[in-house]
Amino acid sequence: MTRPAPGIRLRELLADGRLVVAPGVFDGISAHLVKRMGFACGYLTGGGVAASGFGVPDLGLVTATEMADRAALFAEVLGEVPLIADADTGYGGPINVARTIRAYERAGVAAIQLEDQAFPKRCGHLPDKELVSESEFVAKLGAALDVREDSLIIARTDARGVLGLEAAIDRVNTYAAAGADVVFVEAPQSNQEIAEIAKNVTAPLLINLVQGGRTPIRGAEYLQDLGYAIAIHPATPLLAVANTMVDAYAELGGTRPEVTASEVTGFFDLLGLEEWFAVGEKWGKS
Repeated sequence: MTRPAPGIRLRELLADGRLVVAPGVFDGISAHLVKRMGFACGYLTGGGVAASGFGVPDLGLVTATEMADRAALFAEVLGEVPLIADADTGYGGPINVARTIRAYERAGVAAIQLEDQAFPKRCGHLPDKELVSESEFVAKLGAALDVREDSLIIARTDARGVLGLEAAIDRVNTYAAAGADVVFVEAPQSNQEIAEIAKNVTAPLLINLVQGGRTPIRGAEYLQDLGYAIAIHPATPLLAVANTMVDAYAELGGTRPEVTASEVTGFFDLLGLEEWFAVGEKWGKS
């Protein structure tokens, strides 16, 4: 029996009207656990893949090809459980975005997330982000929508931390009008802002909940009552694994690091975040 296309499965979940909770998937083990533990959806976390697969923090250091390869592995393990996949900035201009969408769809993902940061991007809960213009991102979004065959296209804005909440809401409404299936404002900074976004955006909404990030962690019932469609938890399993590994290595005689992985910034510090920042500051982000 042929199983339905990944995008169709995710659309069916969204049509049901209940909040879709998508834990982070970053390696084969996490994908198996998401499937075996009854989750309706998984989230391929770019930061998690950068860390677990390549030993680098979430600063746009992983390529489209590397991410698509990981997406194929996770989608195969998950089977009928749809996978939402982080595609960062699309890895270039509109033609690069088109190629990225095709590669991700071949990998078997259900939805592809694009963001309006300038390249190289950085984790949405880190400071000093830069944006492309609204029109530039709409062009990328148009290229994605033109070539996609099955997947949902998710449009993320990082404007909250750069231009403020009102501008961020304006951007996601523009992206929804341009055809994005799901939108999300990255890193709202209070419960009031979470509610304000839900009140002023009519398109299906995604929220990103990160331990130690800028957004308060709220439960599924609260978010569903506000009208959110998807809640991703990219860092929850990843940080738990890292903390458990620190404990295990300490029991073997290792020296505990000065920083901990109890929140996302400390986790990236374990991967050399400050060293990468130093390179960027010395030679320029662009």
